Amino acid sequence: MTRYVYPFADGGRDMADLLGGKGANLAEMTRLGLPVPPGFTVTTAACREYLATGEEPGELAAEILCALAELERSTGRELGGRDNPLLLSVRSGSKFSMPGMMETILDIGLGDEAVLGLAKATGREHFAWDSYRRLLQMYGRTVLGIAPERLAHEATEDDPAALVDHFKRVIREATGEAFPQEPAEQLQRAIRAVFDSWNGERARLYRRREHIPDDLGTAVNVQVMVFGNLGADSGTGVAFTRDPATGARGVYGDYLPDAQGEDVVAGIRNAVPLADLENLDPTSYRQLLRYMQTLEQHYQDLCDIEFTIERGRLWMLQTRVGKRTAEAAFRIAEALVDENLIGADEALARVGGTQLARLMFPRFEEHAETTPLAHGVAASPGAAVGAIVFDSAEAVRRSDAGERVVLVRRETTPDDLPGMVAAEAVLTSRGGKTSHAAVVARGMGKVCVCGAEELTVDVAARTLTTPDGSVLPEGIVVSVDGTAGTVHRGALPLTDSPVGHFLETGEGDDPLTGAVARTLEHADHIRTLGVRANADTPEDAERARRYGAEGIGLCRTEHMFLGERRTLVEAMILADEEAGRRAALDALLPLQRADFTGILAAMDGHPVTIRLIDPPLHEFLPDRTELAVRVATWPTERDRRLLAAVERMHESNPMLGLRGVRLGLVVPGLVEMQVRAIAEAVVERLRAGGDPRAEIMVPLVGTVEELRIVRATAERILAEVSQASGLTVDCPIGTMIELPRAALTAGRIAEEADFFSFGTNDLTQTAWGLSRDDVEASFLPAYLAQGVLAVSPFETLDRDGVGRLVRIAVEEGRAAHPGLKIGVCGEHGGDPDSIHFFHDIGLDYVSCSPFRVPAARLEAGRAALADTKGAASPPQ
Repeated sequence: MTRYVYPFADGGRDMADLLGGKGANLAEMTRLGLPVPPGFTVTTAACREYLATGEEPGELAAEILCALAELERSTGRELGGRDNPLLLSVRSGSKFSMPGMMETILDIGLGDEAVLGLAKATGREHFAWDSYRRLLQMYGRTVLGIAPERLAHEATEDDPAALVDHFKRVIREATGEAFPQEPAEQLQRAIRAVFDSWNGERARLYRRREHIPDDLGTAVNVQVMVFGNLGADSGTGVAFTRDPATGARGVYGDYLPDAQGEDVVAGIRNAVPLADLENLDPTSYRQLLRYMQTLEQHYQDLCDIEFTIERGRLWMLQTRVGKRTAEAAFRIAEALVDENLIGADEALARVGGTQLARLMFPRFEEHAETTPLAHGVAASPGAAVGAIVFDSAEAVRRSDAGERVVLVRRETTPDDLPGMVAAEAVLTSRGGKTSHAAVVARGMGKVCVCGAEELTVDVAARTLTTPDGSVLPEGIVVSVDGTAGTVHRGALPLTDSPVGHFLETGEGDDPLTGAVARTLEHADHIRTLGVRANADTPEDAERARRYGAEGIGLCRTEHMFLGERRTLVEAMILADEEAGRRAALDALLPLQRADFTGILAAMDGHPVTIRLIDPPLHEFLPDRTELAVRVATWPTERDRRLLAAVERMHESNPMLGLRGVRLGLVVPGLVEMQVRAIAEAVVERLRAGGDPRAEIMVPLVGTVEELRIVRATAERILAEVSQASGLTVDCPIGTMIELPRAALTAGRIAEEADFFSFGTNDLTQTAWGLSRDDVEASFLPAYLAQGVLAVSPFETLDRDGVGRLVRIAVEEGRAAHPGLKIGVCGEHGGDPDSIHFFHDIGLDYVSCSPFRVPAARLEAGRAALADTKGAASPPQ
């Protein structure tokens, strides 16, 4: 038989699924012998049945009456009684904390007769009528659905009895019925209202934002009321066993004398520091400190505590493992290790890569308050201030002159790279976390906000129009918060990141950097998943090594064809004969070789996976529209030829067109040039006494025959370079798995591959049938808002769909080729949740942008904990 009601004495902290977090912790404090007002919890199972059927479980009413009778017996008071009545609070409490998202009703049991009994028992008539007023307000809004403004009152109104009469009339007018005087009816309807609040608009929105499942339901905690508003010897407060902002030990919290808990939340009066309680009520203060120590040692963590003092008697109303800043999370975890309360594994489990990422970048000072001009997608973390500019050339010009700038575009393209390098931050009105702007900005450690659709970017007029109609011309200073996804007018004060400086340089000895260093050291010690970086330049490679990367998982060669080299690519495309194409490729060869030599030197002794050119060639030609305008207004022979080439190579869907391995098969000499450049770079490094470990990766393979042909060409070139140099050039040759067909035929492809690397960006696009940049600016936000998707599949790997393709490819690839090395180099390689999946399915490494390497190292260590603990604790 299902049990729906648990007195606090029958529960415990391990029953949060059934009793909710609040109920489980009330039960735990009761078991510890702390002074908890008695009560009982109606379980989440009862809520789920009510929400599914519209009716409470048949046994629930009897169980509540039984539990209520025990409360009346233990307190010697009767619910709603005429003499010293028992009053109850009814509060929600889901498994996961949802502060303020669901309903609370206090003072259940008051009525026209009980209020007189309360006044007599306390000797405070004003207090009794004010409690009745509070009940009518909460009950009217929460249970009866009356608009809050109809039950509002001014704090200066000091005749609560008159307010009670007024609110009773409002209730009758609004509902056609009188406020119920029967306490049992009040209690039953209050419990039902709390159940209903699980599906309230703000609760649903909060769950979507925090990724809390909709089917958990809430428990309801029914508890004897205690009052902090009974005079100077009463009060209410909140306490933390450590500073939730910094993690430091001490006495932290607030206390409000002669007040109820909701008065603190409402901010009606200013609270005093918790330390002042020592002078106001020394006995309660000493008891509170003792209970705080008991709870912290029992929970082995920072505890957040709510308490009430009723006429000199301390009552503990709630405790939970407290929320904290990222800084406090690291400092508290390592402090608890030093105090021998937890071990290094548990300390690692209590922090996360997302928290570490927040600490790595500059941020705006917390007291800096300003209304954002607009909100967008928090695409690359950090904070930056600069003058807005609307094109790459202007960004470079102003930056060279010593001015800090923010590059503003509708969306970025590879041509914007110089401007992105020059800018402090990038702001776009289109795109999302995996758009070009986001990916490139993260790779460079630049602040980026994408998809700020409220802003109108007019590149021609060089203006930015805000939602309120203000027009910002070029040169106006803005502040961009890539962690919060907001844009602000003017220069907000910045705070540097000691953690970011420490991780890149090793310099720093404050408590925070020490805690981060110890945590990362332990993560590195236990993780089995390697961490590489996506890097395209020697500078990026060097930075990646400083951040702890163990190699390069993706070196994109197409980035090396931009800038001044674009003319050589154009020459290759425009060549009418083999000789012209060969001349262009021959000119590109030494440039590519120099690039690879520098990267191999920077990552000496570690693998460097070099991807052959991937995008369609027409991306290296001028814009089609701009060319057409030039040809129409001031034609040149070169522009005519370029336009003809652009028209000839134009594709309706270039993502699924002539790119990747297909280019290598139809553009003569392209693969040979790139492989030769790689091989000769290896030779150059060998002759310099280095330890180059280049790997050649073929992109967009859909069938084993493609890889077989390219592999044969690559092996031939490697053999030629080996023979000519007298040195052995041995480069593993593998492929990206980024098409569903490749994943489903991985067993056959593995026969020709030395390694796999999952390109999860394209694999997600092709598996879902989505164009990443388009959907992030169109319907994906609506899907997330409506709960169709809990998270963007481009941000966190879709385990059910794309993840299944990855799993199939891993299993079948290794079955056909035992020992096949497998990694991932898409954006998901730096996503904390996705890293756990990649660990679980046995990948060898993840690869991400250099600035995400420390967080990936940490999450890889947390993922390894699951092998011994079952799961890593979620960061607080």
